[in-house]
Amino acid sequence: MSQQSSEKPRVLLLLPTRTYRATDFLDAALKLNVEVVVASEEPATTSDLSPRDSLVLNFRDPTAATQTITEYAEVHPIAAIVGVDDDTTMLATTASAALGLPHNPVSSAKATRDKSLLRQVLEKNGVSVPNYRRFSIQENAEEISTQINFPCVIKPLSLSASRGVIRTDNPTEFTEAFHRIMKLLNKVKESKNIDTHSFQYLLVEDYIPGIEVALEGILLKGELKTLALFDKPDPLEGPFFEETLYITPSRLSTQIQGELHRATAVAATALGLRHGPVHAELRYNEQGAHLIEIAARTIGGLCSRTLRFGTGMSLEELVIRHAIGQPIETFSREKKAAGVMMIPVPKAGILGEVRGRKKAHNVKGIEEVNITIPIGGEVVPLPEGDRYLGFIFARAETPETVEASLREAHRLLEFVIM
Repeated sequence: MSQQSSEKPRVLLLLPTRTYRATDFLDAALKLNVEVVVASEEPATTSDLSPRDSLVLNFRDPTAATQTITEYAEVHPIAAIVGVDDDTTMLATTASAALGLPHNPVSSAKATRDKSLLRQVLEKNGVSVPNYRRFSIQENAEEISTQINFPCVIKPLSLSASRGVIRTDNPTEFTEAFHRIMKLLNKVKESKNIDTHSFQYLLVEDYIPGIEVALEGILLKGELKTLALFDKPDPLEGPFFEETLYITPSRLSTQIQGELHRATAVAATALGLRHGPVHAELRYNEQGAHLIEIAARTIGGLCSRTLRFGTGMSLEELVIRHAIGQPIETFSREKKAAGVMMIPVPKAGILGEVRGRKKAHNVKGIEEVNITIPIGGEVVPLPEGDRYLGFIFARAETPETVEASLREAHRLLEFVIM
């Protein structure tokens, strides 16, 4: 790649090897004509030919990785650092701080990566949170069950996508769930060869009833711009919280949507978040809006493909534009409704065959049927699993039509799991 000119900013993309997001972010950077440097945990296949185009970093060691980025930037100036998912949030923040680039406070990013710390910071700054307590996985589950309210939700501190999250309604269910999550955490810790405090604890909090939504936004100097509000039509009541449908625009009233926006904005301010994308999960009931989670990143998986702005701009392009200092205030989501079905895993095993893909793709309104687990690959359902079978995307004039198309396409698919 040629030497960077003043008209072509260089963007460092932090792309873990397992991320779904690489193609979409790289396509967005290509459209913007920015110079791209890709950082991952493993060497790129072309790194020997063009060493300036890639970096190998340990995302679990932000201090060492930040030093590597700083040394690189002394020779090849970087205009922006974009972390694409949870594994890269902390590094994007610490490295941006070291280079003097716009960023969230490191303490704020840290709070979004630890569910217990998130609750503590919100509560300290006057934001209502459910009753919660943190327990060591070494403690006695039966004894803990006498100290908490039911129904409750048990969750790991730092896993995402509902992994390891279980609702329990009585002491027996609690004890079983506690040991199940403890076993999962030990397995994850061993497989990733890591030993952090977040794998030594569980968060237990009161269950919040109500409908659940997801809010996709971006912070512009501390002000929250809501990019999309997704309805989740399938009830998420437990014992596991497997997300399936995301539909936008929301069919909730303008008043309720305003409350959800304000709850997210208040939480972001309380956490000290000021810059870049945010993804929030909220519940709404008779008492109003309740923040469940908030992350300093965009929506996960391939779900961002539901979103288009202006004349067809992707969410990734919007995020990169903001990162390099281009104005985005005037961009809004397209008027057509859109949605995604995150295809759940019905049982554990090996994926042997996928039937009905052509029929599913031919359903009116369906734009894409993307099976992301290869034939022969292992599939694991929640709460232990961390991958969906794939994603189905639809676009139509109304949210109701989008939802119907997604359900029909999913019905036509058959997964042979052995």
